[in-house]
Amino acid sequence: MDLLQYNHWNGILIGLCTFIIIGAFHPIVIKAEYYYGKQCWWIFLAGGIISLTASLLLADLFFSPLLGVFGFTCFWSIKELYEQEERVHKGLYPKNPKRKYPF
Repeated sequence: MDLLQYNHWNGILIGLCTFIIIGAFHPIVIKAEYYYGKQCWWIFLAGGIISLTASLLLADLFFSPLLGVFGFTCFWSIKELYEQEERVHKGLYPKNPKRKYPF
């Protein structure tokens, strides 16, 4: 397969991987809030910073954008953690009986 044909598939593969990354973070955020609460936001922050730094340093045209997507998905997950706590408070998701909640 020559380089031109590979580049045509690159966009589709990046789109597919982006879809998988974002889809995987939905249950990760739910489980993280259930077991650890919103106090684990710093893990997502560290993952985002590390991923974006690696994306800047990596010259690969496939993995560099994927690391960028992963990094910004980590940042978005911080916001989702706080919103997930609100969803639990409203009764849309179950509370963890082993945790104490501020509400």
